Amino acid sequence: APRRTQAEQRLLELADREGMEALTMRRLGKALGVEAMSLYNHVAGKEDLVGGLIDAVFSEIAVPWDGDWRAAMRARAFSAREALARHRWAIGRMESSTRPGPANLRHHEAVLRCLREAGFSIPLAAHAYSALDSYIYGFALQQASLPFDTGEQAGDYAEQVLGQTMVAHYPYMAEVAAKHVMQPRYSYAAEFEFGLELILDGLQKALSS
Repeated sequence: APRRTQAEQRLLELADREGMEALTMRRLGKALGVEAMSLYNHVAGKEDLVGGLIDAVFSEIAVPWDGDWRAAMRARAFSAREALARHRWAIGRMESSTRPGPANLRHHEAVLRCLREAGFSIPLAAHAYSALDSYIYGFALQQASLPFDTGEQAGDYAEQVLGQTMVAHYPYMAEVAAKHVMQPRYSYAAEFEFGLELILDGLQKALSS
């Protein structure tokens, strides 16, 4: 786990627990045990603090480059999804900073280094990065928005939505619910790997062509 100051850890825990709306200067000052106005002696404002928290999330995402670009991008995708599951407030904000921090910059450099050293052209590396991030961030947002987490909860939700009268009108939804979602050990998170492999297959084909 990345090393953090006690102050950074407190702010992350506050955001994780209560969301971005909790990050007022007053609440931040209280979490750190200081007056809100004194925070301005250290940061320009809330935007700087949020940027620092985003940087902390980037520091949790691994890019293990050992010469195998596909393994590196796969590991990075899972690491990013797991980080965003821990810090749901960060979804939609990861690329929003106008003053990216050092962990943010190191992460982007590491991803591009991996792709370029694997033989990706500059345009193809940019395309690959965009496709992967769109999928990772989009999946994280979808997962965070679902009204269930576990397979059992997914089954309960499907039964609730697809009552007996619904089955006759929406047979394909009913069969997917009954034969996939409501099966033992179903997990929406497991869908991530299927889509990721499709993207990696497409990038492999583009790289080889």
